[in-house]
Amino acid sequence: MLGMALFSLVFADLRIQTNDPWFELSLMTKGFLSPKLDHWGLVLPALFKTLAFAVQGVVFSAILGFVFALYFKYTFIRVLAAFIRSIHELFWALLFIQMTGLSSLTGFLAILIPYTGVFAKVFSEILDECDKKAEESLSDKTSYLSLMLYTRVLLGWHQIKNYIAYRLECGIRSSAILGFVGLPTLGFELESFFKQGDYSEAAGLLYIFFILIFSLKYVFYVKLLPLYVLAAVIYLPPVATISWNTIKVFLFEDIFPNSLEQGDWTGFWEWSKMLWLNGGLEGVGNTFVLGQLALVLTGILALLLFPFRSSLFFLKPGRSLGHLFLVVLRSCPEYLLAFVGLLILGPSMLPAIIALGIHNSAIIGHLLALQTKHLKLREDVCRGVNLYFFEVIPRLYGNFLALLFYRWEIILRETAILGMLGIPTLGFFIDSAFEEVRFDRALFYILMSACLNIIVDYVSVTCRRKLHLHSQPELV
Repeated sequence: MLGMALFSLVFADLRIQTNDPWFELSLMTKGFLSPKLDHWGLVLPALFKTLAFAVQGVVFSAILGFVFALYFKYTFIRVLAAFIRSIHELFWALLFIQMTGLSSLTGFLAILIPYTGVFAKVFSEILDECDKKAEESLSDKTSYLSLMLYTRVLLGWHQIKNYIAYRLECGIRSSAILGFVGLPTLGFELESFFKQGDYSEAAGLLYIFFILIFSLKYVFYVKLLPLYVLAAVIYLPPVATISWNTIKVFLFEDIFPNSLEQGDWTGFWEWSKMLWLNGGLEGVGNTFVLGQLALVLTGILALLLFPFRSSLFFLKPGRSLGHLFLVVLRSCPEYLLAFVGLLILGPSMLPAIIALGIHNSAIIGHLLALQTKHLKLREDVCRGVNLYFFEVIPRLYGNFLALLFYRWEIILRETAILGMLGIPTLGFFIDSAFEEVRFDRALFYILMSACLNIIVDYVSVTCRRKLHLHSQPELV
């Protein structure tokens, strides 16, 4: 992995392309030190819509994902789940905007579809790793559904609840960045304030977002989910003004190349070859290069950050500050961090690599710190730097690798969409195709992105199994 990252450096564009990045950074710093919120009429509706999209999308996708997980042994279900989760929420949103416009239904579906695939995979892993003794004691005549519900589901219910809570946090971030494609969430207002240079207003809105994420564990209760969903549906029902003729044209004409519609397979091959050579190859290469560098940076930062949250290295006041710092870092969506980084550093891979590294390392660092609670140390164990390098790191290294492999596919998936900010990954060519109203090309590049993510996901799972690493590191 490190070798691939070093090789990727040869092809990476790490230039700083602004004349005075420190000037823009100083303006942002002043803004973040003097936050304000003068536009409550815009902020509150955006905040409520962000929550409504997240709650509806996460809860309904959890239900669908649970159903998929019960039948995950079937190849069709596994392939379907892998495919829908490999396409980012923003790409789903761009597709649905062409059919249902900038409606609440678009935002709901953009979260529902990929999250269903994610829940299906994770829930199936939870159920597979449950103790099998309970089901072995039941009669052979017990139906498969009863067997699953009364044994594995009961045993894994605690982990299932925890993962739903974790995914709600992810859902709020996903809902927020839907604003960058025009939906009226927090991301829309944040983008507007940043582009206008109103960093104080952007800071105030971002602080509200951090408080929202931080307070989730105090206000989120699984028992109250039906109430949350009811409130979300009443406030923002997932509906749209639908033109069936528009949908028909989009699904059966716009997204298919002319050669395929005419049955000209030779022409379709030439068309595909042309797209591959005039964007696809560059997009895949840049996506992989950026993803590998971000993955290595994630690993390095995670190893540096987790001690600040661990009782082995800091007392409670220091750990509280460390916990707050990690919450802030992981609460920032990668897309937003990269967007801000581009304003400071200019259009290169560097802002995207830093954004992905910061966000993902905060998640891994938090989880590694939690795992240090379960380490049993000798009374005569060394302290300080020696404790870190010779006791803690060796014992956490397996879990660290599991977390890193687990985030690999997620990082690559996020890497693709950062192209929508102008970085020449696959997302750049997808966004360009949508802007040029060439939906067949957009779908071609989206499918290419999905294939790349599926391949990386398969390699990641295979590596974890061969190294006998925990298959659900996010739940530890």
